Amino acid sequence: MTIRFAPATIHTTGEDVDDHSVSSESDSDYAEEDNNFEDWVSDQAQNQSCRSLFEDKAFPSAAAARAHDKDVHNFDLRTISAKLELDLHQRIRLINFIRKHAPIPDDIENLTGAETFFSSDEYLIPQIEDDPLLQLEMDDWSDDEDLSNNDQRPAPPADLPSALRQMQLLERKLSRAHRDMAEYRSLVGQQFDAGRFAEIINEPSPSSAGPLPRDDDTHYFSSYCENDIHAVMIQDKVRTSTYASFILTNPILFRDAVVLDVGCGTGILSLLAAKSGAKHVYAVDASDIAEKAEQIVKANGLENVITVIRGKVEEITLPDDVEHVDIIISEWMGYALLYESMLDSVLQARDRFLKPEGGVMAPSQCRIMFGLCEGSEILKERIGFWSDVYGFDLSVMGNDVYEEAIVDVVGPESMASEPYLLKDLHIKDVTTRQLDFTSQFTLVSTTPKRTKIHAFVLYFDTFFTTTGEPVLPEVPVRVTKEGDVTLAEVWPVGGKAPPQRRASTGPGLKQKEDKRVTSFSTGPRSQPTHWKQTIFLLRDPIHAEDGTIVTGSFYCKKSATNSRELDVEIHYSVRQNSETTEVGETVVQIYKVR
Repeated sequence: MTIRFAPATIHTTGEDVDDHSVSSESDSDYAEEDNNFEDWVSDQAQNQSCRSLFEDKAFPSAAAARAHDKDVHNFDLRTISAKLELDLHQRIRLINFIRKHAPIPDDIENLTGAETFFSSDEYLIPQIEDDPLLQLEMDDWSDDEDLSNNDQRPAPPADLPSALRQMQLLERKLSRAHRDMAEYRSLVGQQFDAGRFAEIINEPSPSSAGPLPRDDDTHYFSSYCENDIHAVMIQDKVRTSTYASFILTNPILFRDAVVLDVGCGTGILSLLAAKSGAKHVYAVDASDIAEKAEQIVKANGLENVITVIRGKVEEITLPDDVEHVDIIISEWMGYALLYESMLDSVLQARDRFLKPEGGVMAPSQCRIMFGLCEGSEILKERIGFWSDVYGFDLSVMGNDVYEEAIVDVVGPESMASEPYLLKDLHIKDVTTRQLDFTSQFTLVSTTPKRTKIHAFVLYFDTFFTTTGEPVLPEVPVRVTKEGDVTLAEVWPVGGKAPPQRRASTGPGLKQKEDKRVTSFSTGPRSQPTHWKQTIFLLRDPIHAEDGTIVTGSFYCKKSATNSRELDVEIHYSVRQNSETTEVGETVVQIYKVR
């Protein structure tokens, strides 16, 4: 899906108000609507549980949620709506924008009312079905000019003329509310399937009947039962040799340590940890592969060192009354780093089992990198291919490709900018809530001549440290080239036994281990890994030359329909170079990573 916004335009909400007295005809109109849609919505909003705009916390009513946000976050919907002079549609867009992107209150307070989302139909789609904040009566917003800057109701009229004027004012306000609601219902019906909107209205509220539990796990775990997927991962030399290098070249860290291997698969990391001197390793996997892992452990004579546990790490308990482990090691990374959401399980394991002082997460840090990609070959393979198939036009098959992230390998020559750090995850401290994120980016084209940029590219870099502390920003990631021998001294190559060395001891080795950083990259400049790169094709290419600046926002969150998948939005605009202030239209593309 692609949406285009013109450069920011200021929208005014003022409209002429009819000063004529309200006739008996209008009185009859109101009488006919005593039990209409607005009344129903108002009743629902008053009695329905409502979520805070800034926390995952529910309250008995919309009023209570608003009061909480005002007291705790110093944010008042009524005040900001009055300050920006928002009409009904813009208020709805504001609520849905906050629900969707989870900005901090200070960011909302800095809005001017000229932001493009205030005019985007995309934000008329409710982010929460039956959201009570969208259903409040207009009186609850203090929409009228006379009330917008004052939370108090007008004082009772002192005389008959004052009473008549106040009554006319309230009647005009009610008329305007009816008209706004009718326009909103009409617009939603036209733009977003009126039939579905009616279904939502008539569905019972969440408090009356909870949804059936969704199963995002069964297919995920069953996909790891077969040999092929494990062969692909183990044969990924960049991946497996880097893990082996970290484990086998840091014997002081692993010697006599209790290790937890989350998502152990075949148990390869557990075997390496045992070889490096671990006192005991608990290998956990919820897939049927755990049965083979147990057989592999016995085949290698390590059943006294490695215990395989079948189950979800969120639910298991460690045997032998073990409460904490010294090291948690896991290969949890998915496409675009966060696909599959296995990191959520690793973080729960960290919170449950890692010892509070001195515990080490391996890997300790991951960086999500983002850049411009020329991408003409990917475009030709995925889109252009369909235009001529044995003389037939099948191009309709390529239409949906722009809505799906593509996992494929692009060469280093396809990179059209230096990579930009989108998200830096310190595994020891990051929380699951922070895995849904928004990041701003600035990419500067490095193409020597005018070029069409057909895609953005995303990949990740992974770091291991023996202390678990973050790597300094100036520390580069190791880029593995074809033919590199990652473990020349500890890893058997070509069937030959590794050379024998006398083991080093003493405090000097510990200091060396503490300073050592082990890392690998999944980027285009590295030898390809099984993660490849994640490519976001653009419906309309960016015409760039050396110095062209692409700025925007990257939104990433778990899919609402499957928590193992990702929803990504990329908002971007183009400035031809640093010397011009003219910025092009804002383009929004929406993708699925699955």
